[in-house]
Amino acid sequence: MIAITGAAGFIGSNLAHRLSAAGREVLLVDHPLTAATAVNWTGLGRFRFVPMEQFRHDLEKGAGVGIEAVFHLGACSSTTETDWSFLLENNIGYTQALWNWCASEEKPFYYASSAATYGDGSKGFSDRTPPTDLEPLNLYGKSKNDFDVWALNEIAEGRPQPPAWAGLKFFNVYGPREIHKGKMASVVWHARRQILETGEVRLFRSNDPAFPDGGQRRDFVFVEDCIDHMLWLWANPRVSGIFNSGTGTSRTFQDLATAVFTALGREPRIQFIDMPPELGRQYQNYTQADMSKLRGAGYAKPATTLEEGVKQTLSWKDAP
Repeated sequence: MIAITGAAGFIGSNLAHRLSAAGREVLLVDHPLTAATAVNWTGLGRFRFVPMEQFRHDLEKGAGVGIEAVFHLGACSSTTETDWSFLLENNIGYTQALWNWCASEEKPFYYASSAATYGDGSKGFSDRTPPTDLEPLNLYGKSKNDFDVWALNEIAEGRPQPPAWAGLKFFNVYGPREIHKGKMASVVWHARRQILETGEVRLFRSNDPAFPDGGQRRDFVFVEDCIDHMLWLWANPRVSGIFNSGTGTSRTFQDLATAVFTALGREPRIQFIDMPPELGRQYQNYTQADMSKLRGAGYAKPATTLEEGVKQTLSWKDAP
């Protein structure tokens, strides 16, 4: 049985479907379902559901019998969250508890870090850069980076660690089963909604003269690629560490908008709007994952192109 936290969320639910389709029994851990998240489990095979806090309590009480591995994808992912005490407990403390359980029970542990740990990108996007050298732009990124620092320190100090583990620095992930995220959903889904409602896409004007309007660049990665990365790491337990999960290629927001128009069979119409000042202070104009560490470890599958990923995303059968 494979435990997945954040299992009703975007990446977690897609991982659950992949494992279920492979005939694996899954233990789905999350907050109680809402109407928006319940659809993410439609079509799953065998599974059990446990609320987040109960899962942690059960493990502490010795009730984790039968769990083969833990994929910890549950966290507060809002880049505008300002309650540090909440992030400290939810994103760091909970992850530490699961790490410690996997270490004591000798179970593989895979968790979600984030490309937000790289901050403004001035220090690059290499997963070989020590987390202590990074300066995230927001508290969400800090919470993810602080756990990466903690995990590496545990190992450096010789304290117990899971027999195999990895932190995945997810870049700009998009794909099916993210509608419930609302304003935090990927630009793919916002673009689709705007096109269907108004016939055009609104993109932010650039706040950096180095990038033209619509020319801000991100490493947009299809969710199935991220799952490929996680499952490959699980299948290769000799490989542990912190790894980027992206494509290794940056594309512009204008490229993404054009891909959405093409997938919907429409001619591109793009309007540029001012960026909100509060967003501009922590905006990443450029991200591109350095994927050489994971590929050097043996991962060889090519990344899904932006055009193909958008096409698959928007052809998802449950798209509203």
